[in-house]
Amino acid sequence: MRLLRVLQGIKQPLSLMFTLAATALAAGDFAYVTNQNSSDLSILDLDAGREVARVPVPGNPAGVTLSVARDAVYTVSPETKTVARHTLDGAFHSRIILEGGPIGIALDEARDRLFVSDWYNARIWVLSADDLSLQATLQTGSAPAGLAVSPDGRWVVSADRDADQLSVFSAADLSLHLRASVGIRPFAVTFGPKGRIFSADVGSDALSVVDAQTGKLLTTLPVGDRPYGVAFAQGKGFVSNQYADTLSVFDLDSLKMLSELDVGEYPEGIGATSDGKTIVVANWFSNTVSLIDVASLTVRAEIETGDGPRAFGTFLAARK
Repeated sequence: MRLLRVLQGIKQPLSLMFTLAATALAAGDFAYVTNQNSSDLSILDLDAGREVARVPVPGNPAGVTLSVARDAVYTVSPETKTVARHTLDGAFHSRIILEGGPIGIALDEARDRLFVSDWYNARIWVLSADDLSLQATLQTGSAPAGLAVSPDGRWVVSADRDADQLSVFSAADLSLHLRASVGIRPFAVTFGPKGRIFSADVGSDALSVVDAQTGKLLTTLPVGDRPYGVAFAQGKGFVSNQYADTLSVFDLDSLKMLSELDVGEYPEGIGATSDGKTIVVANWFSNTVSLIDVASLTVRAEIETGDGPRAFGTFLAARK
């Protein structure tokens, strides 16, 4: 069934796509979910538990990041090789076409930079966060996918899937800091507490934990089948497992597994709300996001999205 859904690329009706037009949004926690199959962006009011807008984004978007300070949502559409900027209300702002294979995206807020991984050419594009102009390129290992900027703004990391490694760069001067070996086919990568990098290794069904300063592999945690993304809340880590339709939960201090939770079908992008009370995960084949209560480790709600939600990157925002 999963393969059939991918091949069919089922689209949402155009009437639905455009009746949910972009509108001015209230304060609260929102999710900006890229829907790859229906080529649009679902804007979800998490407090109200509903989709409040759906915005066309051509080219099967997957990657996403955002900035509340800039009133900006950035999406990556691999099919059209496009990075686009929208406002938080969904209005189109600008775009750039990047010749190659754009897929992952991360924002360096302090330096007004965007980083976009080039799957086909082992590099990262460095763009202006304001006008999307190209500023520089960085060389990575083969097939870079997920990107992340450390919370302190010191490091930029790429998950180089076909090289089984991470590339870590200085965010200040864009120099290569180190390359670190991890598990098989790392895809998503996230900075966690204590200067640690967490790599979701889809080929070895594990999470690699790496020291950002030294590149040392601290430990490897077995998780579910085909791990995709990692998020943190209230001293716990959460890993979305695509093929298992679950989240693996582990303790951040001991790095010991705590639980496994059933969610929707083919969970991918994952993040935590601003208060740390809820984990949000996009379910690619269910066309929903699941909201998980962190304290009780239970699914408290689901919200419908467009077709094929990916939310690969930073997709949650607290609007004031």
